Amino acid sequence: MADDGRWDRRSLLRGASVLAGAAATAPLLGGAATALASSGDADALFKAGKFEQAGRAYEEILKKNPKNLHAARQRGYVGLLSNRFPDAEKYLKMALSLAPDDKQTNHLLGDCYIRQDKFALAAPRWKAAGEDSYAKWFAAVSGEAYQVHGETARVPWKQMDPRPLVEASVNGGPTKRFSFYTGAPNLSLRASVAKEAGLSPVASQKTDFEGVTIWAYWGILDSLKLGGIELRNIPVSWSATESGEDVDTDCDGLIGTWVFYHLLTTFDYAGRQLILRRRTPETARKARAAAARAGAEPLPLWLAREQYLQSTGSFAGAAGSRTGVVGVNFGGVGEIAAGVVGKTAEQLGIRTDHDRQVGTFAQSHPAVVYPCYPKEIRVGDAVAKEVYCYTNPNGPVNVPWPYGTGFDSMGWFSHCFWKPYNITVDFTDMNLYIARGEAA
Repeated sequence: MADDGRWDRRSLLRGASVLAGAAATAPLLGGAATALASSGDADALFKAGKFEQAGRAYEEILKKNPKNLHAARQRGYVGLLSNRFPDAEKYLKMALSLAPDDKQTNHLLGDCYIRQDKFALAAPRWKAAGEDSYAKWFAAVSGEAYQVHGETARVPWKQMDPRPLVEASVNGGPTKRFSFYTGAPNLSLRASVAKEAGLSPVASQKTDFEGVTIWAYWGILDSLKLGGIELRNIPVSWSATESGEDVDTDCDGLIGTWVFYHLLTTFDYAGRQLILRRRTPETARKARAAAARAGAEPLPLWLAREQYLQSTGSFAGAAGSRTGVVGVNFGGVGEIAAGVVGKTAEQLGIRTDHDRQVGTFAQSHPAVVYPCYPKEIRVGDAVAKEVYCYTNPNGPVNVPWPYGTGFDSMGWFSHCFWKPYNITVDFTDMNLYIARGEAA
């Protein structure tokens, strides 16, 4: 069900079976949450997406047993989901002191450091997590990464479907056509574009991609210019066949979540443009004010597994509705408005067309999905009724570490859902603002 699995090179290399962009969600627990919190059932709260309550419950466990590795690691993970870096570092370092070789702790702490551009600190953590290519890549970053030059840019979309495309300049060269997708992590290029830009790899890895042997490369790009915004000193990846040919020729590259969380970004679907601003308290204040004028209430934003964006939303079928944490994907490819885990579709009585199966890929792995039509899908005030979605009857509700988020998942919202709206993603205050129509 992943729209853009081909571009998630790291997931490809790790052989992840989790669906790309799959989101965490579960029923809101309401009164049950208080009972669970008082009983100390922190894991149940976490799996249900009640992260604040789970964090407090893990703290209670640690007060009684400061050497509880699981509680320390999970409490750090809760902080990381909301980009609360001091909290995340405090508890992840506590977990690391208890088990220095624990791969999950090292992975989470490595992610915590790359979100803050502390690449020298991130490299040894990724090596300890078993990600040697990432470790070499991040160790090669010198100086200030993701330097932002310029204040704001309005970047028109040259194409809406099957994927949005924008133009960008690489290392001062002629403009190239880039897709973007928040289900992918870093900036990536076609091999021929990387060669034209004069890139040299600092790490490489041989792997298999849809039956073809390819090489994945990682390096550092000097410059990416999107309208009036230029980013410098950017970690970048590219892939090539054994003969050096391009693996994918649909566009010249893809802009992932890591680029967007260095900016204050509005995905203006209705206006067919990206609005990119330098991330400052002032631009955040203006964005909040603009959202308020448009009647957009702030929705929570969580970031899981380096790139997957989550907020709150709901699905409804003939048997009822469910509200909880959902994945929110911007960009990518596909005609569906949302993806629904099979068990969720079954439990909610969502109308599913089992006679018309669709063969697709989920992070480069074959998957069989079926068209389905929820009575309603919603994120905040953004809503669609009886709209075309996919459901995967074999999609697990909860994908544990190392391939998933570790909390329950019922679905995610995709490219087509957002077309009537503009969405501002604020990684400073970790809020999402959705307004109908073009951005002002």
